[in-house]
Amino acid sequence: MHSVWFGEFLGTLMLVLLGNGVCAGVTLRKSYAADSGWMVITTGWALGVLCGVLVAQAFGSPGANLNPAITLAAAIISGNYSQLPVMWSAQLLGAMGGAALVALHYGPHWKLTPDPAAKLGIFCTNAAVRSPLFNIFSEALGTAVLVVVAGAIFSRGVSASGPAAGLGPWLVASLVWGIGLSLGGTTGYAINPARDLGPRLIHALLPIPGKGGSNWSYAPIPIVGGLAGGALAGLLLRFAHL
Repeated sequence: MHSVWFGEFLGTLMLVLLGNGVCAGVTLRKSYAADSGWMVITTGWALGVLCGVLVAQAFGSPGANLNPAITLAAAIISGNYSQLPVMWSAQLLGAMGGAALVALHYGPHWKLTPDPAAKLGIFCTNAAVRSPLFNIFSEALGTAVLVVVAGAIFSRGVSASGPAAGLGPWLVASLVWGIGLSLGGTTGYAINPARDLGPRLIHALLPIPGKGGSNWSYAPIPIVGGLAGGALAGLLLRFAHL
C-alpha cells in the first residue's frame, strides 16, 4: 500500500477530514465547538495540513503535495508534467473521501442546523464580498505565498543551516496558519483546488438534510485562482534556482 498515489490520496483525505471537520465543529448546532470562531478554524486547518503531510510521507509520497497547485508548481520547476494526472486524481479523490467522512461523522447535527449556506461553507469556500476578479486574485495570491514560502523552507539557503530533519511539515503547517489568519478572510483561503472541488462534489452528491445548492457559479474561482497562483510561483522558483 506504499506508493505516491496512495500517499497523496490518504494524506489529502486526512487534510480534508480535519479541515472540513473543524469547520463543521464550529458551524453545526449542538457541537461543543459551535461558534468558537476563525482562530479555531485556521488552527484546525493548519494542524490538518501537518497531519496530512505526515501521513502522505509515511504512505509513500515524500513530496506530500496534497494540492494540485503545488503539484503544478513542482512540474513547472522540474519540467516534468507526466505525474500531473496521477497526483491530481489522488488529491481529488482523497478530498472527496475526507469530506464524505465529515458528513458521516456529524450525521445527527445536519438537521439541527437551519442555514444551508452555513452547511455549504463546511465543505467549500465562498467570497465574503462577491467580486470575481478580486476573488481570483485573493486565491492566486494566497496560493503563490504558499508555494513560494514552502519553496523557501526547503531551499538550499535555508536547509543548509536548518530546518532540522522532520521540522519541515511543522513549518508548512505554520505557513498555512499564517495565510489563513492574514489572507483568508476574503475568500476562505481554499489555496488548493482539490480541497474545494472534492468536498463541493460530496456536498452535491450526498443527501445532507436542508443543504441547499452547491454554489457552482463560484466553483471555478478557487480552481483558476489556485492553479494560476501555483503556476506563477512555480515560474518564480524555477528562475530563482532555489
